Amino acid sequence: MHAPDTPALGLVTIGQAPRSDLRPDAEPLLPGVRLVEHGALDDERFDGEAGSATRRRLAPEPGEAPLVSRLRDGGSVVLGHAAVVPRMARAVARAERDGAAATLLLCTGHFPAVEATRPLLFAEPLVQRAVAAVVGDGPVGVVCPHPDQAEDVAARWSDVLPGTVRAAGADPYAPRERALAEVAEAARALTGAGSSWLVLDCIGYTEEMRRTAARAAGRPVLLARALAVRMAAEVVAAFG
Repeated sequence: MHAPDTPALGLVTIGQAPRSDLRPDAEPLLPGVRLVEHGALDDERFDGEAGSATRRRLAPEPGEAPLVSRLRDGGSVVLGHAAVVPRMARAVARAERDGAAATLLLCTGHFPAVEATRPLLFAEPLVQRAVAAVVGDGPVGVVCPHPDQAEDVAARWSDVLPGTVRAAGADPYAPRERALAEVAEAARALTGAGSSWLVLDCIGYTEEMRRTAARAAGRPVLLARALAVRMAAEVVAAFG
């Protein structure tokens, strides 16, 4: 247990909290930091007929690149930006009311500005700028959760990386063995196409998936959740 005056980091997922899949990787990177978790979809129902209606209401609009996030029961949901942004803003406000000195948005998608009274860290620019500082002009392969995201993801990364960018899909929220197999397959495909660095570009990808991708590809693999959490830890430390 942390003392009440321990610096707190808000973790806001675009799905549902808590993110039990994230804590085993995040907590070793955040010694002495209290975690405050909230989700944009915490109040939504995903069971039965109500769940089907919820999924329809949250679905991407025509032509909109999808977002994918985790639900509390371990399943996943495909979302549109327009549906999730106002819910995300309310989750950020709840994290701040719970004492978060800074809040990390747990999604590597691109989002508009969200109102906050304390530092709000967007995973996408944190991860992209860190990767850009490391890879130079080498060709990069980006693994994303959904194949329908690949074109949009490759275009966004091409805006910040000088080298060739390719993208492939692998679902981090599938059952464990299938998720690992998909990550390995995507890693091999991207390496076979010429990528010398790989990025697992979703907060849902785990350290185990990073190791799997590295073994499959024989290339260095950068993990979005680790990069984002390490940067957020620096911000919280500034308030210590």
